[in-house]
Amino acid sequence: MTHTPGITRPSKDIIAALKDIGSATVAGTLGHMGIRNPHIQGPVSWNKGKSIVGPALTLQFMPKREDLYGDGEYADPEKQLHRHVLYHVEEGDIVVVDARGDMTAGVFGDMMSTYFKGRGGAGMIIDGCLRDYPNLKKLDLPLWVRGWTPNFHTQTGLMPFAVNVPIACGGVTVIPGDIIVADDDGAVVLPVALAAEVIAKSAEHHEWEDFSRMKLMEGAPLQRYYPLHADAREEYEAWRQLNPVKHS
Repeated sequence: MTHTPGITRPSKDIIAALKDIGSATVAGTLGHMGIRNPHIQGPVSWNKGKSIVGPALTLQFMPKREDLYGDGEYADPEKQLHRHVLYHVEEGDIVVVDARGDMTAGVFGDMMSTYFKGRGGAGMIIDGCLRDYPNLKKLDLPLWVRGWTPNFHTQTGLMPFAVNVPIACGGVTVIPGDIIVADDDGAVVLPVALAAEVIAKSAEHHEWEDFSRMKLMEGAPLQRYYPLHADAREEYEAWRQLNPVKHS
């Protein structure tokens, strides 16, 4: 057996609080906090309308070297490291894969993805490809990938190299256990240490946006209502008193 490290997961309360906050709001909030670009670029949603929030399990691919990864990997399937990231999956986890943007190798296929869903995995973010699209489509898994290929994971120029180590995925550093927030806008990496502040700032932003959206739909001045001008704050507070936030 190949032994790989686990991750430290954020509290369920933090995950729950982030479920109603979209990736755009998280990214914008992080931007104002000094994190310039948390967006994993390249992978896009292949299951529109799905959104996920959860901790990252990471898988790193490297360019294949035959002396390190040869035919023996198939004589003993447990040497295949891409299997081992799935062994760590718990309910709500998200597998994040640095497949180097490669469009020739399918990181996982039908059977591996079925196992992932059966363990309660929330979704996958892959800077590369999957395979077996017709069957994966039936699984209804939230997936953010670059595309699809009929090739298996090591058929061309990649080899799985490490599990639950820091990776670069779509130009963003992902630390095992980081929180992923993903929806139709894309996937965003949220460091756990910044999560509480992001939740607080995002909630405040979301509340006045509801008011501003209503005013803009009425044709009110953009200069006054987006962003909410200080002169409109009293008007917003009065509206909020009549329309309190409903917390789930």
